[in-house]
Amino acid sequence: MTLPTKSLFLFLSCFAIISCKAQIEIPANNANLAQLHDTTFVNLKDYSSDFVYDMKYATDDNFLKATVYDCAECFLRLKTVTALVEANKEFIKKGYRIKLFDCYRPLDIQKRMWTIVSNPKYVADPAKGSIHNRGGAVDITLVDAAGNELDMGTGFDFFGIEASHGYSKLSQEVKDNRLLLKNVMIASGFMPFDSEWWHYNLKSGLKDAVSNVKWDCE
Repeated sequence: MTLPTKSLFLFLSCFAIISCKAQIEIPANNANLAQLHDTTFVNLKDYSSDFVYDMKYATDDNFLKATVYDCAECFLRLKTVTALVEANKEFIKKGYRIKLFDCYRPLDIQKRMWTIVSNPKYVADPAKGSIHNRGGAVDITLVDAAGNELDMGTGFDFFGIEASHGYSKLSQEVKDNRLLLKNVMIASGFMPFDSEWWHYNLKSGLKDAVSNVKWDCE
């Protein structure tokens, strides 16, 4: 390798490293809120301490029976975080809080899940990507003041008709709980997913790019 070629190679290598670091440098300071673009990935816990977490895919307590996240963090695009915090404020007024099961999912994680279960009925094909890969989807439920989950009729990731919003053979309590979750989330800018009572997509995030931005585990 000649000296000019070697110098060019070193320059490009350094540039690539810097670019990579910039991609995953996710601001985590409330003071920077106004300075960030609304598609920036941020950690929800840096913007509110009022959420409850049970990040299922950071454990093997999920339908995959496998741990696919390296650590239990909830990253989302800033606009998703902003809308979710507002929704949670409304739930808190009513005596409840949002409990999170899943948030942004890097494309590499989607590929890992697809390798385990290659069925589009259960896992979105990474060739197309999902709203989770865009940072605009959350899987959630509600808990009361004591931290108990409200009865939603099925558990999280239950793949049966009973989990759908259109299913009516439910107790009045379950219907009321699902409707409470649905109404507040819709009012906060989210859309329900017909077959999964727990899944909500931010309307303004549907066309964001699929991402593979990752975070460091502490």
